[in-house]
Amino acid sequence: TSPDLLVKKCVEPSMTCYIISSDSHRPASSCAPLSRPAHLYSPPTTPDMADGDAGAPEAGSHAPSPYEEALSCLSSLIATRTRADAANKGDSFDLMLEYLKMLDLEAPVSQLKVIHVAGTKGKGSTCAFTESILRSCGFRTGLFTSPHLIDIRERFRLDGVDVSEEKFLAYFWWCWYRLQEKATDDIPMPTYFRFLALLAFKIFTAEQVDVAILEVGLGGKFDATNVVKAPVVCGVSSLGYDHTEILGNTLGEIAGEKAGIFKKGVPAYTVPQLEEAMLVLRDKASQLGIPLQIAQPLCIGSLKGQKLGLDGEHQYVNAGLAVALCRTWLQNARQMEGLCLGDSTDLPEQFIRGLTASSLQGRAQVIPDPYVSIQSPVNSNFRPLVFYLDGAHSPESMEMCAKWFSRVIKEDGQHKSSREEWSHENGNCKQILIFNCMSVRDPHRLLPRLVNACADNGVHFHKAIFVPSQSVFNKVGSHATPADSPNVDLSWQLTLQGVWENLLGGGKGICGNVVADSLGEGKGDSHLNSMMECTRSCVFSSIPLAIKWLRDNTQQNQSVRFQVLVTGSLYLVGDVLRLIQS
Repeated sequence: TSPDLLVKKCVEPSMTCYIISSDSHRPASSCAPLSRPAHLYSPPTTPDMADGDAGAPEAGSHAPSPYEEALSCLSSLIATRTRADAANKGDSFDLMLEYLKMLDLEAPVSQLKVIHVAGTKGKGSTCAFTESILRSCGFRTGLFTSPHLIDIRERFRLDGVDVSEEKFLAYFWWCWYRLQEKATDDIPMPTYFRFLALLAFKIFTAEQVDVAILEVGLGGKFDATNVVKAPVVCGVSSLGYDHTEILGNTLGEIAGEKAGIFKKGVPAYTVPQLEEAMLVLRDKASQLGIPLQIAQPLCIGSLKGQKLGLDGEHQYVNAGLAVALCRTWLQNARQMEGLCLGDSTDLPEQFIRGLTASSLQGRAQVIPDPYVSIQSPVNSNFRPLVFYLDGAHSPESMEMCAKWFSRVIKEDGQHKSSREEWSHENGNCKQILIFNCMSVRDPHRLLPRLVNACADNGVHFHKAIFVPSQSVFNKVGSHATPADSPNVDLSWQLTLQGVWENLLGGGKGICGNVVADSLGEGKGDSHLNSMMECTRSCVFSSIPLAIKWLRDNTQQNQSVRFQVLVTGSLYLVGDVLRLIQS
């Protein structure tokens, strides 16, 4: 099949059809209504989808869109067994090669000019910097990252933009039906992330990108992206403790898994690491006969007075790695025409443009709440409720997040013309924490790093709010929210609250645990101060309730500016982003 997939929309408003180039002669009348895409691109009705969105809509319910149908099929691939379950054949790395054969992607993927990046912290930021630099150099870029925060299409970027819904659907069904047709008991349908990686390979080869930047999903050696046999260059970002139940309990074991992306004859880079990790990385590189080169953090002066597009001191480490990867890619892929790279400290203008224009949602992101507006006679731009979002979820990244948050809220205050104006306008500021983390992570390692780093910078939280994530693990899409239920399980959030109260030396707090499953029928709105005095934390049964509580109290306490740090999980950050941007 030709890799040039044509996506054609029929002229009838109620019809949509996605056509392979070889079928482009088909008349518009062959297309099906929106509720049922054309035969080759409609979702199946298989037993495992009986409870999904693929069946006929119930009377009075809305018919799922083609996009929702695709997400429902994708959700069916999410494994219900543990990663370590040997019976889960779809998790076998060797199957990735079989899947490429099924999709006739072996040869096209071998022609991709790939930059492959693994790591514990900063690999997504490194990939974002890398993509932005090479796009600024004039190349057609493809970027595959994970996880997504709001929409699954965020994982696939073409020229810096999320893949369109039309292209996503066309490529999705192209892959889905070929795999489903050829699946057997020995080679079942791929699991969720492996399918996404295959979809990325299809998109990037069909769209004929000049460079494909691939972020490892988990680990490296057995990651779905590691099916690429000969990338142009590999990189390993900062290493730390994460996914220890899978990758190992020591930095050395974790480093060994990450170094699994190294290939014989392929240049490899990393950033300064702790000795235990560096020794393993060097040993793995030595076994392959390749030198492991250390990319030093980017010098601030290299940007000629400009700032990185991604905020935070730690981003200079990621930017340094991205610059090294881009230089090597340009040299080894013989794409130097029109570029003057200079020495290691002299950045081309294209590199500076890319570094300063880079963006990545949910990492050191500041968003004033658009819902709350208070008129100020002093400053018309006054924002009384501001969210500071960062998807930190490891002990080391928690500390970096705390330093970033402490710095930006202080800089915010310094931007006022005078301290008197600040005091007159705001009365005071209160720092609020919204936190959740996955139950496989240890809050005893996360929360102390956050609290202590903030305290070292003179920042103390007035209240911590613990909430469950909106997203559910086994269903893809922005509509994937738990049912409203008074019986929602808050045991993990209460555990987090207990860790917080003990950390601050208050045991259970003066008022004990506060589970806020409503706004107290109007009472809670007027009791912010008393609540903050009697307890250091509370638990809400949902994120919307927590956000509404913050908004209501902001409106009723106009002398207070609320600075809300949202962290602990990228899923939490994505849920909050979706709410405040909707």
